[in-house]
Amino acid sequence: MPPRRRTPAFAPPRGREDENGVFDQDSSASGSSSTLATTPKSKKAPSTGMRQKMKARVDELEKEIEEISVKLKKEDGHYKLFAPGTPFNEIDLSESSFFKHHDHHKNTSDPPKSWKSWLFGRKFFFPAGVFFGVVIALWAMDFTALPTDMKDIWQALPTALDPRDLLANLTMVEGARKALENRDFTVGEELVATYGLEKHHPIILIPGIVSTGLESWGTQSVAKGFFRKRLWGTATMIRAVLSNKERWIQALSVDPETGLDPPGFKIRAAQGLDAASEFIQGYWIWQKIVENLATLGYDTNSMDMAAYDWRLAYYNLETRDAYFTRLKTKIEVMHQHNKQKVVLCSHSLKWVESDPTENGVGGGGGVAWVEEHIESWINVAGTMLGVSKAMTAFLSGEMRDTVELHPAGSYVLEKFFSRRERAKLFRHWPGASSMWMKGGNRIWGHHEAAPDDPANATDTHGRFFSFRHPDVPTDEAGLTKATVSPNLTLDDAGPYVLTHTPPAFQRMMEMNYSCGFETDEQKLKENDRDHRKWSNPLEVRLPEAPSMKIYCLYGHGKETERSYWYMQGEYEHDDTRADGAEDTAYCDASDPSNQCDNSTTQRTALDFPLARKHWIDAAITVKGSLPEVRSGVKFGDGDGTIPVLSLGSMCVRGWNGTTKWNPGGIKVVTQEYKHSPEILDLRGGAQTADHVDILGATPLNAAILKIAAGRGDLVTQQIGSQIFQYTAKMDWD
Repeated sequence: MPPRRRTPAFAPPRGREDENGVFDQDSSASGSSSTLATTPKSKKAPSTGMRQKMKARVDELEKEIEEISVKLKKEDGHYKLFAPGTPFNEIDLSESSFFKHHDHHKNTSDPPKSWKSWLFGRKFFFPAGVFFGVVIALWAMDFTALPTDMKDIWQALPTALDPRDLLANLTMVEGARKALENRDFTVGEELVATYGLEKHHPIILIPGIVSTGLESWGTQSVAKGFFRKRLWGTATMIRAVLSNKERWIQALSVDPETGLDPPGFKIRAAQGLDAASEFIQGYWIWQKIVENLATLGYDTNSMDMAAYDWRLAYYNLETRDAYFTRLKTKIEVMHQHNKQKVVLCSHSLKWVESDPTENGVGGGGGVAWVEEHIESWINVAGTMLGVSKAMTAFLSGEMRDTVELHPAGSYVLEKFFSRRERAKLFRHWPGASSMWMKGGNRIWGHHEAAPDDPANATDTHGRFFSFRHPDVPTDEAGLTKATVSPNLTLDDAGPYVLTHTPPAFQRMMEMNYSCGFETDEQKLKENDRDHRKWSNPLEVRLPEAPSMKIYCLYGHGKETERSYWYMQGEYEHDDTRADGAEDTAYCDASDPSNQCDNSTTQRTALDFPLARKHWIDAAITVKGSLPEVRSGVKFGDGDGTIPVLSLGSMCVRGWNGTTKWNPGGIKVVTQEYKHSPEILDLRGGAQTADHVDILGATPLNAAILKIAAGRGDLVTQQIGSQIFQYTAKMDWD
């Protein structure tokens, strides 16, 4: 073991003190295994003061370096540390587990350990005590006194553990290794090496609903604490919800009458590439696409993020923020600066053509603007014809993610953020209404069948809402025409949801959105002037831009909620009154301008409750049914959020070729990606096709990079679902 040097603590040095108080150090060292380094005496001027003497002695001590020899020996199977000349002259290390000697050749003279020494040792008594303590506690527990939710948890625990399951999981080790590999920049680097791709067309990324971060700019007293904080996105949102949920809801809600900011609050979309790169730290959204584009040479001069306040209806988005005007200008600047047409990923283009003088709204670009400025539109997992879960969110504040929670989790969620609160918040986001399902029965099916029903179906997605009568058994045999009513198709379900929402929400829908199906070419032309139609591809035409290309890129193969079983409850007052609380209204005395004493007032006579409680009938789970029914949700094919019918119908049928909805014959290329997640990757890995996680998938990133680099010819049609069979069953004429 090498010698270790140390500087001794302050102590009187050995030697003779001269007349000046300076020690003359001995040249010899005591101790057989340690030596003391010698230093020549330094000549100093005589020091008379105590401070000078002390300084001289410290200077001499600092020059002393003591060298100690330490040896580690093994004697009789024990390790010992020898440090002669120190207080630790000899230390036996055999009690240390690190130095304990495990001899393969056991000494036969050692007495064998008996079973009694193990039985009465602490290695047995401690775990045995823990085990018997748990057994006694469970034996003494009265499970009949548990809450219902806790009983459900107990019944859900596994009754047996099969060791074969553990052995089978050993095959996941390779998957774990792959999941931990860093895939940053790899897609771009491989394409550069294979095809020599480089920056060509400037690209503008346009996030989807709820992707953009929202931050507060209000300075009034109710909003000062939120100033410049992200109330949607980042961990600040989570802290705001947990610390002051009511204030957070108030800030994020849009005024139901004006469709703009509520009094006292000012929420705006974050800007730049960071606006939708990550939702919260570590949970990326567009970050992977930005990284891979950068490997081709893209930067902020050739790539941008057109973030927007997704809570607003499109009309108000332009009215308040001039969003579409700014987007049009941004496209023109990038086109001029980069000398190439722009790639959009992804949004509708109808607004930019409209003449604001003639139609009251629009960018005034004219019919030639798109042809001159837009190279391609990349439609990534677009909600073209709507989302099933949007209908349930507006009706009851639910979706599959909430109803499939464990009863204990559902109980906590309901106590913290009830169905009624969630539904109210969704209804205060007019922009989310763009996900309302479009096309009615012609697209989504009727009472007897739907285009995407599986073969030999025992039920149909055409009955979008099915209501089980109270006290009717949930087994399949008990669910008959006599015990289930009404069965609502989409033509019926849309008006039903509107009927059970506040009048302000109904007015907002009427003024901003349309969800019909238009086949008359003359009316399609007229709809070019009606901004309510522009978000529905079935009621408006694509621009007449024959050189432009559309790429529909989306996933399939993941079970997706498609239709529902529901229950109806008693009637209740709706949330049209901002100050409503249960069945009373109150005057807020905290505001002196109200001139009230905070007394309550009963509702007026004949003010009947017109809304009705609804909830997904989670009790219905029919094993082996076609389509599958679980927790009141009927599942179909899709990307986990949007059904395939909505993702692909316009791409492979409505816009395919020169049609009523595509008069310019814009080329449409569709690529579907089969959902093949890596088990141990929380975001699904390189081959995921989940609605959000697909933004980090290798095939999608590769397609976007090829299109931006001017090699869209490398992106060819790829269909894996039954979308062609589905669209063949729809009524397009």
